[in-house]
Amino acid sequence: MPKTLVTGAAGFIGSHTVRKLLAEGAEVIGIDNFNDYYDPKVKEKNVSEFLDNKNFTLERVDIRDQEKIPEIFKKYEPSHAVLLAARAGVRPSINAPELYNDVNINGTLNLLQSATQVNTENIVFASSSSVYGGSKEIPFTETQWPLQPISPYAATKLGGENLARYFHQQFNLNITCLRFFTVYGPSGRPDMAPYLFTDWINSGKPIKRFGDGTTKRDYTYVADIVDGVVAALKKPLGYEIINLGNNQPVMLNDFISTIEKILGKKAEITQMPEQPGDVPMTYANIDKAKKLLDYNPKTTIEEGMKNFINWYLKNKNDH
Repeated sequence: MPKTLVTGAAGFIGSHTVRKLLAEGAEVIGIDNFNDYYDPKVKEKNVSEFLDNKNFTLERVDIRDQEKIPEIFKKYEPSHAVLLAARAGVRPSINAPELYNDVNINGTLNLLQSATQVNTENIVFASSSSVYGGSKEIPFTETQWPLQPISPYAATKLGGENLARYFHQQFNLNITCLRFFTVYGPSGRPDMAPYLFTDWINSGKPIKRFGDGTTKRDYTYVADIVDGVVAALKKPLGYEIINLGNNQPVMLNDFISTIEKILGKKAEITQMPEQPGDVPMTYANIDKAKKLLDYNPKTTIEEGMKNFINWYLKNKNDH
């Protein structure tokens, strides 16, 4: 495996990606600014196991830094890059659109410009299923147009894809944009439903359920996502947009009962109004991922949540 730069390396998907790349013998340069979107201690823990690995280097820097980012690319000359760093989350983006635009658009632009300086051979950019908005065309396919994102976060992810297209056309960079569908698993983000619901049910607190529980999400286990990321990293495709989902949407009420069953505890539910920016359903058509990346998600929601909950019970006191 070649020299690979991973942004957002201390985050949830980033740390799983770094682990997989190191296991395959890659030299990894991790970039993370350890921001306070959630407790930075969680990110420190995510990355701690790599710090003694001679093939891993950590650079604590913001992707918007227009001096340090180009310097890092020049110093290490990565042949490959995985761009995962972003301000995440649909709901928080509604309250801070400027911040989301600044990090997700200007940060991505800074990374792509820096990559052109050292002829990085292949780049994977993390996009999101949220770019589909409330699309009525189910399942979501990559050819759908026009896309109508309904949150600033989703709009910035679509903007990132468009920047990637420009850099491919103008500078011949190979860039694959992967649209992730609701990723969950061990060391999952503490602001996401799998963590929050597990935490609330386990500690006997009422769950905040937005809407009537019939919304559906295509929950995708993190190991399956990482397999797709690494496959895309190994295969320069020019410019492509590819869905990475599980192709099995799960209704919110069923998701809650899966957690109840694994924990052996009953949820107390507080009904909340539907949230702005939320969509009724996400559902990935993954034919393209199967064809181009040999992508084959293997983890059922029961198996994946069992793994997540085992991790949660061991680590909940650290959060």
